[in-house]
Amino acid sequence: MARRGQIPYARERIAPTGSTVAGIVLGPPIRQIPAGGPPFLAETGFLIGPHDRPLVNEPTGRTDCVGVVTTPIGCAAVFGVPPATLRGRVCSLLDVWPPGVALRLDLLTGDPTTTLDRTEAVLTAGLDESDRALDRCAAVVATLEAGPARPIGEIAAELGISHGHLDREFTRVVGLAPRTLARVLRVRRLLEQIDVEEALVWGDLAADLGWYDQAHLVRDVTRHTGVPPTAYVRAQRRFLAPAEQAAGFVPDDDG
Repeated sequence: MARRGQIPYARERIAPTGSTVAGIVLGPPIRQIPAGGPPFLAETGFLIGPHDRPLVNEPTGRTDCVGVVTTPIGCAAVFGVPPATLRGRVCSLLDVWPPGVALRLDLLTGDPTTTLDRTEAVLTAGLDESDRALDRCAAVVATLEAGPARPIGEIAAELGISHGHLDREFTRVVGLAPRTLARVLRVRRLLEQIDVEEALVWGDLAADLGWYDQAHLVRDVTRHTGVPPTAYVRAQRRFLAPAEQAAGFVPDDDG
């Protein structure tokens, strides 16, 4: 994806999705602050590892960036970086992904109408799907997307492996444990399902999506977005027109 433009607020919190996110910066630097981690000023590119807490995105000017969002199993296959080494961190994309150096130069000087095509060609050329665990982990991700409340032991039994084996393999490939990703996916489903312009009954939503009660929903949403559900809704209503609202984004113009 290519993003160009200026956000109408100072910064935004972005809830995790379970994916690894890369960006090739073609304009002013972008400051990113992972929860509990040091700020990172991306001048040429960034790679955001898997995480289960919100990340603060703070452009220093007009955003001009080409972004790549992998599936949860895609970090090592696409960028050659073990995801566990990036958990909760942001690092320089060009330092860990050598093809990005030439790609960025090409994007800066080449035809802007073919930016995404040229980016896709480089990603496809370097794709390594030789890890035999990818298919099994992809199946687990699909199962958790369909039912985030499914017991991990039950999923492991269906695959014919132990709970411990699944935890270790999945954490190596995805960078998050299966239960951690399940919590991320359940909050993501909630945020994608709600209409922030409507009156929301959080207790009903909790029951529909498998939380024990409203208190557990509030706890998980607060952990993953950085704000309680009511503050999340209020921020989207304040800063974003209905057509601009996007699940997981918390605009912030304070301080």
